[in-house]
Amino acid sequence: MSVSEHTGQTSGLASQALLGVVIVTYNSADVLPDLLNSLAAGLEGAGPYKVVVVDNKSSDRSVAIAQAHSIGALVIRNSSNAGYAAGINLAATTLPADANMLILNPDIRLLPGSVEKLVERATGESIGVVVPLILNADGSRANSLRREPTLSTTWWQALLGPTLASRIGLGEMITAKSAYDRGRSIDWATGAILLVAARARRRIGDWDESFFLYSEEVDYQRRVRCAELQIVFVPEAQVFHAGGDYKQSSALTSIMTSNQIRYFSRHHGTVSTAMFRGALATFGLLRAWRSGAHRAVLKVALSPLRPVRTYVYAESGK
Repeated sequence: MSVSEHTGQTSGLASQALLGVVIVTYNSADVLPDLLNSLAAGLEGAGPYKVVVVDNKSSDRSVAIAQAHSIGALVIRNSSNAGYAAGINLAATTLPADANMLILNPDIRLLPGSVEKLVERATGESIGVVVPLILNADGSRANSLRREPTLSTTWWQALLGPTLASRIGLGEMITAKSAYDRGRSIDWATGAILLVAARARRRIGDWDESFFLYSEEVDYQRRVRCAELQIVFVPEAQVFHAGGDYKQSSALTSIMTSNQIRYFSRHHGTVSTAMFRGALATFGLLRAWRSGAHRAVLKVALSPLRPVRTYVYAESGK
């Protein structure tokens, strides 16, 4: 057994297959220690595992922290900031094809025994991705479940605002308490923590690196559903997310908006995509007075898509 692989006992239906624990870092030194410290207890009962940290050329101590931690992670240093999907793909090359893959944001903190519940659910032949209940740092429930982006959800969010649209069941974000009370199939969930079953990895292949940051998890989970596999929510498995909700930033908002358009245009025609852009432009225009982030939405919605590689993000988290 190498320094980066750990054996573990399983119970119930938990699989004996190796679990690859994948963490992509970028200037994550402030949050990474808490995640690494939570891994041993969080992975208890989940079987053998291998921790892989891919660092996207951090300028802080992220690499040193990962290398020094007793969890014994395999640390891969990217020569450039290659993006979130590229980091996942690079980590995946170090894992056997029959390994499930647990993808973690560096600001996640596992609760004891949480991963075992995800692994158990992933044994079902129709399961592609399993997600837990995410808690904010203060213990409140994070609204991590989503509906597939449509013209309807985007226009309702533009006119009513995302919070109100979601509260009355018309937006992309799912906020109803009842939706988080029981396990069920969903369209997709935020990419802060995803357990990707080995069968999904084999059918779907790599993550799409053209998104660089944001919408890559929407794309991947759509591809999982198209492969007739389910995305399943397991509320009994719980984790903390220190990052919480997305924080407004003009630069990150520009990337997010561009990738929303990029994703939508791949699955809809020219007219529908123009209407989608119109909804985003309306959202930005109605709120342009509020912040630079809202003005960034308007600008991107009215502009040609920029090449993905022109972006360099300056913050970590999803």
